[in-house]
Amino acid sequence: MNTGSTPSGAVDTAAVKTYLQGLQARIVAGLEALDGTPFLTDAWQRPEGGGGISRVLEEGGVFERAGVLFSHVTGDKLPPSASAHRQGLAGRAFEAMGVSLVLHPRNPYVPTVHLNVRCFVAAARPEAAQGTPDAEPAWWFGGGMDLTPYYGFEKDAVRFHSVCRQALEPFGPELHPRFKKWCDEYFYLKHRGEPRGVGGIFYDDFSELGFERSFAMTRSVGDAFLDAYGPIVERRKDMPYGERERDFQAYRRGRYVEFNLVFDRGTLFGLQSGGRTESILCSMPPVVKWRYAWTPEPGSPEAALYTDFLRARDWV
Repeated sequence: MNTGSTPSGAVDTAAVKTYLQGLQARIVAGLEALDGTPFLTDAWQRPEGGGGISRVLEEGGVFERAGVLFSHVTGDKLPPSASAHRQGLAGRAFEAMGVSLVLHPRNPYVPTVHLNVRCFVAAARPEAAQGTPDAEPAWWFGGGMDLTPYYGFEKDAVRFHSVCRQALEPFGPELHPRFKKWCDEYFYLKHRGEPRGVGGIFYDDFSELGFERSFAMTRSVGDAFLDAYGPIVERRKDMPYGERERDFQAYRRGRYVEFNLVFDRGTLFGLQSGGRTESILCSMPPVVKWRYAWTPEPGSPEAALYTDFLRARDWV
């Protein structure tokens, strides 16, 4: 595991924070233009250190719930979710910042979407001997975006994956297939034996390009979001639907809840680090259903989601 050790002067967390706050503002402006409803702004402080700004929309024209969250938290000790794979960093002070969003549209033909871009810094140990790894901060970036349709459209999946690939191309041709595979494996419900959606890109613990290039890559991912998702919303938001489609949407949203509460590292980190519960759980869909041992009717549009879309595919 590459912990990204680097001289402290090379870790420009102020620049990362400025970018993330600007990204949140730009995405909210783009979504408000799509929806026609303003987001509310909820700034909060964390007693243990740091805080954030939650931008939330509920019962909008397009989005039943949308949360675009910025957080910047600090602490004296990395929580278990952040140090489980980096035992050498356990006990270090930390700084974590990121933008995370989940959008739950009302129309079942518009897919749910998730984006996260984040930066972690584990502080140097003050007592460490000069020249040892513990004497330097460790940093890494993480992030990605993924698409979760209820009714699949190949054109939408191709669009989303194409923009993801374009965002990564300037940083090496090997990154997109690697991060696409990582996304397919990460957003997978092991207890269900199925992926959460049609994937996208995902990466974590990333520092191999050095701070400036790794940060530039993360900016490219964040900046690509509206281009990846906005045209899909425009195509699908006015499609007619009925109770059957809404019922299936609520059922499939249950999978989203299961993943976020059981597997998602961001959710676990937020809860373990004393983050703001309202903000962390605003990723949950407002209406959801579970059924016992339900399967879709063979040959139905609902069955097509499972046979044609909920499987790893090379979309581009």
